[in-house]
Amino acid sequence: MTELNGVMMQYFQWYLPNDGTHWQQLQVQAQDLANAGFTALWLPPAYKGHGGIDDVGYSPYDLFDLGEFEQKGTVRTKYGTRAEYLGAIQAVQAAGMQVYADVVFSHKTGGDRDEQLEAIPVERDDRNQAIGPMQKIQARTTFTFPGRNGKYSNLTWTGQHFDTVHQNTLPPGDARIYRTKPKTFATEVHHHYGTDDFQLACAIDTDHPAVQDDLKLWGEWINDTTGVDGFCFEGAAYLRPTFLNEWLVHVRRYSRRKLFAVGDYWAEDVESLHHFISTTGGQLAMLDVPLHYNFHRASRAGGRFDLRRILFGTLMREQPTLAVTFVENHNSQPLRALESVVEPWFKPLAYAMILLRREGYPCVFYGDYYGGHYVDIGRDRQPHEIWLNSHRFLIDKFLYARKHYAHGPQYDYFEHPDCLGWTRLGTPDFPKAMAVVLSDAAGGAQWMEVGKPNTIFRDVTEHIPGLVQTNEAGWGDFRCLGGSVSVWVEV
Repeated sequence: MTELNGVMMQYFQWYLPNDGTHWQQLQVQAQDLANAGFTALWLPPAYKGHGGIDDVGYSPYDLFDLGEFEQKGTVRTKYGTRAEYLGAIQAVQAAGMQVYADVVFSHKTGGDRDEQLEAIPVERDDRNQAIGPMQKIQARTTFTFPGRNGKYSNLTWTGQHFDTVHQNTLPPGDARIYRTKPKTFATEVHHHYGTDDFQLACAIDTDHPAVQDDLKLWGEWINDTTGVDGFCFEGAAYLRPTFLNEWLVHVRRYSRRKLFAVGDYWAEDVESLHHFISTTGGQLAMLDVPLHYNFHRASRAGGRFDLRRILFGTLMREQPTLAVTFVENHNSQPLRALESVVEPWFKPLAYAMILLRREGYPCVFYGDYYGGHYVDIGRDRQPHEIWLNSHRFLIDKFLYARKHYAHGPQYDYFEHPDCLGWTRLGTPDFPKAMAVVLSDAAGGAQWMEVGKPNTIFRDVTEHIPGLVQTNEAGWGDFRCLGGSVSVWVEV
């Protein structure tokens, strides 16, 4: 499922400016990203969100509005217009890279009219447990999309198309979760709190035939309109796997293309990801969230994390062909609800692990490549100013090493809790070898085999000057600085 030797970038972070220039910026940067070694870009949600120009895209209102219609107080989205989006995709593909579209199928928000429904209030932590009788509520569940006026799709969404809501305007301020009559929660999703079927807003009922037809129509339309090469399904934990499989089969058959797919299922335990992979029959890869949490914990441990266990409990180790590996993303970055930051000093070590090993399909975070600056309210309800460090210099070095040296057999040297390494021995097409060594404590070294007798190696990171020469058996003593990584490549 992963793209052989490919590298994607998540080409956004949560706090991008809402000036509508993102798609224009991408057109300018596309060729440089391809030259650096990226093969695919995961773009932010391109459709109209409830929050208009301020909406990151995860409060979806109209999937068919890519910045074309006057809706939610704007024509463009946070990132630009439909024409600019299509121009950006063309620029990316002309540069030889693929484009993955971010998709939210779990919910809609920002309806156009209130509607009276019969519904049952349920527990937040066990959503199959009713906490009151069936009652009449009023919720904003009617979506007429007046700006689009039936173009591309003529479906008006109403309460029958949702199985759960978290709003009742009778009385005002009621934010309980309600299951609408006669709906039930999906039973195919993995249970954490009674059920994962409901995320927020108006939860889409993918059992409804009209919903299925409209989402499949959107899949055909987005293929014809944009020519994207794949999809990232946000909030995969809240999606019914059977429908997701059905949708992927339908759109792949319609497009007559492979179409890459990855699910963003935010679970720290790898068993939840295994369960989703099993229920979807391996039709899509998964973000390796457990690996991210290992990086997070290691970066906070002050050198007391056992690096020999860094890959334990991860998809990278247990299902590498379906693992999309990442260090940071829009969910984990500072001030987000799922904040689980990988500290800046550790990020080069983590990126070396995902970019220079053979397992997984690595994804580089926009904020780690370009840096960033923003202000938001933290969990303490106080404003915080955040600066994201750019690691572009080293990431570019790793991408260069990945392209030219990260090939062939991989030998691991995970023998010390504070210092580990691995080598790549090359192939007939890429014959030069590479050795990677990193430490989360004091500087260290690894005695490792690279299969190249009496050969000179240099550190492409430029952390350690000088050279290393292997012995007559093809072994060498490869070093790194404390809290650092060195990548030794054959001269």
